[in-house]
Amino acid sequence: MKEEERRRGIVIAVSGPPASGKTTHARYLAERFGLRYVSAGSLFREMAMEMGISLEEFHKMAESDHRYDIAVDKRSIEEAKKGNVVLDGHLTAWITREYSDLKIYLTAPLKERARRLAEREGKSISQALEELRMREESNRRRYLEIYGIDIGDLSIFDLVINTSRLPAESVRRILEVFVEEYLKHKGKFLV
Repeated sequence: MKEEERRRGIVIAVSGPPASGKTTHARYLAERFGLRYVSAGSLFREMAMEMGISLEEFHKMAESDHRYDIAVDKRSIEEAKKGNVVLDGHLTAWITREYSDLKIYLTAPLKERARRLAEREGKSISQALEELRMREESNRRRYLEIYGIDIGDLSIFDLVINTSRLPAESVRRILEVFVEEYLKHKGKFLV
């Protein structure tokens, strides 16, 4: 194992579409393994709040001015370089793949994610569906334009889980075992 990798400890990147369970499960992994937790989505929301605009308005601004996405992505890379962290964000795994030991993608069908978002934010399901469609298309276009990244290509991920297929506790258990097994065998396999 390279000295730099040893000092960096472990870096776990958790990505996926909105309301897929990224935040819930990334926080759990950080707590369970005593790692720092950094959310790209929280930083993006904070920037919108600082500007006094809605998340939807901020997404529209980010479509025409890439500096907002780039600022969030640079911070994610810097946090990954520090190590011992779980990073959570739509694009985080692609952006930090050079530094991430494990890349996890969480997903769920659109209708289930809309139900979760509606419940979480007190919206109607139709409002949540429209918001998710808009955000996802905006994200898809921006990431392709800025970085040439196709967020539909999941080939970089070490683990992909449909979080609608199991209760949250079962998803946590799978993630926990996956990380434990990785740590147990770290450095024994070629990447």
